[in-house]
Amino acid sequence: MTLTADIIIDRVTKRMYEADPELLEKYGERGVEKCREDNHHHLKQLSAAFTVNSEAMFVDYAHWLNGILTRHGMSTKHLTDNFLFLEDAMQDDTSERTASYCRYLQAARTSLTSED
Repeated sequence: MTLTADIIIDRVTKRMYEADPELLEKYGERGVEKCREDNHHHLKQLSAAFTVNSEAMFVDYAHWLNGILTRHGMSTKHLTDNFLFLEDAMQDDTSERTASYCRYLQAARTSLTSED
């Protein structure tokens, strides 16, 4: 089954706000919109990394983004949770592309958490 970006992003956004209800309180509806936008960017970066077959490209993106997010009051855990929720949201898709995306997401999570 191939999932659309919007279905994946709907699933991830829902999980993010279920996992941390304070996000809505802290960032409001604008935060929900930003979460959706960020996940569109994550998917674009995953696609670009897949195109050039570079896990490192996505890991570098994750570190760059983490620096920006932590400067704006988010934690690394927010990003690693987001990546985990992306993996979970794509479980129904058994394509080679999605398998690579999940490997890239796992590598990024491992790299980000090894810095803590």
